[in-house]
Amino acid sequence: MSAKDIVLAVIMVIGGLAFFLYGMNVMSSGLEKMAGGKLEQALKKLTSNMWLSLFLGAFITIILQSSSSVTVMLVGLVNCGMMDISQTVMVIIGSNIGTTFTTWLLCLMGVDTSGSLWMTLLNPEYFSLIFALLGAILIMTKSPKKKDIGNILVGFAVLMYGMVLMGDAVAPLKDSEDFQQLLTKFENPILGVFVGTVVTGIIQSSAASVGILQRLADSSDKITFGMAIPIIMGQNIGTCVTAIISSFGVSRNARKVSLIHIIFNVVGTVCLLTLYELLDMLIGFAFSDMVINSVGIAIVHTVFNILTTIIILPFAKYLVKLTNKILPDKEESFEEEHALLDKRLLTTPSIAVAECDEASQKMAKLAKETMFMSISLLTDFDKKTAEKVLKNEDMLDDYEDKIGTTLVQLNSKALSEHDSQISSRVLRAIGDFERLGDHAMNLVDIAKEIHDKKLQFSEKAMKEMEILTEALEDILERAYRVYKTSDEVAAVDIEPLEQVIDYLTRDIKANHVRRLQEGTCTIETGFVLSDILTNFERVSDHCSNIAVSVIETTHSAWETHSYLNKIKFGNKHFNDNFTKFSEQYKLS
Repeated sequence: MSAKDIVLAVIMVIGGLAFFLYGMNVMSSGLEKMAGGKLEQALKKLTSNMWLSLFLGAFITIILQSSSSVTVMLVGLVNCGMMDISQTVMVIIGSNIGTTFTTWLLCLMGVDTSGSLWMTLLNPEYFSLIFALLGAILIMTKSPKKKDIGNILVGFAVLMYGMVLMGDAVAPLKDSEDFQQLLTKFENPILGVFVGTVVTGIIQSSAASVGILQRLADSSDKITFGMAIPIIMGQNIGTCVTAIISSFGVSRNARKVSLIHIIFNVVGTVCLLTLYELLDMLIGFAFSDMVINSVGIAIVHTVFNILTTIIILPFAKYLVKLTNKILPDKEESFEEEHALLDKRLLTTPSIAVAECDEASQKMAKLAKETMFMSISLLTDFDKKTAEKVLKNEDMLDDYEDKIGTTLVQLNSKALSEHDSQISSRVLRAIGDFERLGDHAMNLVDIAKEIHDKKLQFSEKAMKEMEILTEALEDILERAYRVYKTSDEVAAVDIEPLEQVIDYLTRDIKANHVRRLQEGTCTIETGFVLSDILTNFERVSDHCSNIAVSVIETTHSAWETHSYLNKIKFGNKHFNDNFTKFSEQYKLS
């Protein structure tokens, strides 16, 4: 080969690799969007069972087309406390089996195209073009689900075209004496493992590096099983590079996920390569000097990962113990120990959205409990409870900051329609939850003033406040349940109750003015009462906003005022509920 041919071949290989990686990214993104938050739910529900975890790890790897992506995702989930380290072991083991899917898919590139038409169409070089056409048509439709399917098909076509480019680039190497001499050096298994590790580590994709090896094997008749086996084993070690990079800046517990991935692949490679070389020296495997093709590479890759799983599986629980010894637990800072959301989850947007949703539900519960505590302080002030409210308010601020930042970053990514709705609902609600914390703080200040000044409300004022407090606690509880369950039907009942609370605060203020004129109440208690009523009314408004966010997200509508006007005026359901709540919380 001339220098010109070599340069052009290198350019084609690089271009083909770029197409392959881009196509894989597009295809996996489409698959992930179709799966939505179901991946995250499955991870949490199924990881308690060993075999389901194994299957789940393989399945998610097939969807994401990368065991490294699965490990990065697990690092993020462990770092933000959503998963325990012991739950990740079987998922990691299963993900290595899942990587074999792409290898078998790429074997279709070797289908003989000189036979019948139907056999020729089995070669992705041809049927991927049909996929590309169908994908382009689906992308132009208005249905989000069809667009996702279209992206999957187009991504697959681009991926396969990248393989064709790489195959065409390395085809001339078959007759190159220099290339044949270079291959003889790979008879050294240590060198083979090293090359497989380095190449995979650089491109950070074992599927791509195995694909390159398959194209080289199909284009040359000089690569043997003995040469390919160490390279394939090294490629599995190379996938750990992404996991290592992802482990920087995370909690000590999260770093253990990457360590488990490394130990699994390194131990599997050392054990099986040693066993293979020893047996080959003693009995001499007949296939070692046989020429390997893409199917042979897929077989070796699959057998290696299955055997590694069989070897490690009985010692799975000891992997956690080993990582705990290598990285023993130690006291970490509050930020490290309580990482709310991890930026590594952004690599899998659907899971990041699901985690934001779950974090917002925790925020909703915290806001409700904080409000209940602050309300109790009005009648029974306790310093420890007041301090707890202050701490919770800081946590609510942190929730809003972390969730809001993550969702803003996710908005730049392609989300499914379902994930977009969840993202919009969460983004709207977290501001109201944070404001509930602010009002809780206001009530703490008011309660402290009542306690310090030993203020006393009249008996009638106390009874009226008891009724209002019951109504406020009712709407807080309802708003929390509505948000947690996304119950649109129950959400409709909150606005009538909010209206009743508005009327209650109006009537209590009027009654206070009358009592003030009668001399049964004081101006000082009137100021405090006015502050309490203002905060109570604002709290009920935020509960209404939370309910509206649930309803409008379901209908993809964002006109809050028009919605509220619609249900308030001339709406029988609203009127009936308003009457019911008015009777339930009636001032004597």
